[in-house]
Amino acid sequence: MTSAGSAPDRPAAAAARRATRQVDAGGVTIGGGAPVRVQSMTTTRTADAEATLAQIRELATAGAELVRVAVNDDAAADALPGLVREARVPIVADIHFQHRLALRALDAGIRKLRINPGNLGSREALREVAAAAADRGVPIRIGVNRGSLHARYAQQGGRDMPGALVQSGLDEIEALAAVGFGDVVVSLKSSDPQEVIEACRRFSRICDAPLHLGVTEAGTLRAGTVRSVAALSVLLAEGIGDTVRISLAADPVEEVLAAWHMLSALGLRQKFARVVACPTCGRVEVDVVALAARVEALARDLPADRVISVMGCIVNGPGEAKAADLGIAAGKSRVAIYRHGRIVRQVAKEELEQVLREEIERLR
Repeated sequence: MTSAGSAPDRPAAAAARRATRQVDAGGVTIGGGAPVRVQSMTTTRTADAEATLAQIRELATAGAELVRVAVNDDAAADALPGLVREARVPIVADIHFQHRLALRALDAGIRKLRINPGNLGSREALREVAAAAADRGVPIRIGVNRGSLHARYAQQGGRDMPGALVQSGLDEIEALAAVGFGDVVVSLKSSDPQEVIEACRRFSRICDAPLHLGVTEAGTLRAGTVRSVAALSVLLAEGIGDTVRISLAADPVEEVLAAWHMLSALGLRQKFARVVACPTCGRVEVDVVALAARVEALARDLPADRVISVMGCIVNGPGEAKAADLGIAAGKSRVAIYRHGRIVRQVAKEELEQVLREEIERLR
């Protein structure tokens, strides 16, 4: 078992990570001291290679380090070689029921396989897939979901769903180990955040396989983000979790952005400059909501350690502005611009757009 160390882009104050084994998915390491990885899944028909590749590129640009695609038929499998060749990130193939599609995905060069060994059919089919994955150095994620839990766990699930999820995961690990494969990642998912927390806590105490964290079927953009972060942030703060997906009924780019903001807030990863913005009230002198959104868009490719403050009135505005690399504090008629704690300009509100561009450019 590899001891977890400090990830190079993680502040020293972050929680100590759970010691896990490490797997490599096309050069992206998971577990064993690697940074907590961000991933997502395409919503396109995989057989539509052009649309799928376009979405993979959007996800990679947003910060996805692994992208999963559904491989549910031969047409989807046909598209894989081109997707693997053109994508800038490792492709994960999601396979259920048809082990021959898993073999085709491996032949196409995918970098990680997501399966449930219990639904691939015979032990021989599982052995064939595991052998092919081992030959290519491709790890397998064992995906345990409450919604598709095998009937053999129904009785246990009725009285202890987290225990049933854990037992299913352990049984799947054993099934792969029995055919000589151990390069695994495990996910234990439910639409109930509390079940996810409890299942992952229990699993982490008894197994050193890296954990993929997620709340499955979490919901729409707002509710799903809240439910996901409610579970994942608890586990990550306890040092549990090696890769994450925030699953949303929304544009998957939103999953990636939400995951990065969560990891940044926990001090685990840094990708975007931080925009501090007041929640607005009757005192504000500018449209803070629109202004903060504009600043966030302009600052998206700044170094991650930059802080920009967008404040709408003189109560907290000057203090927050002084504490930021770039501070914007609105008054009745003019807007004060602070740079590294010192006021450097006061501009008319109609000049603010151009001034913002200039000042944000200075932070690069």
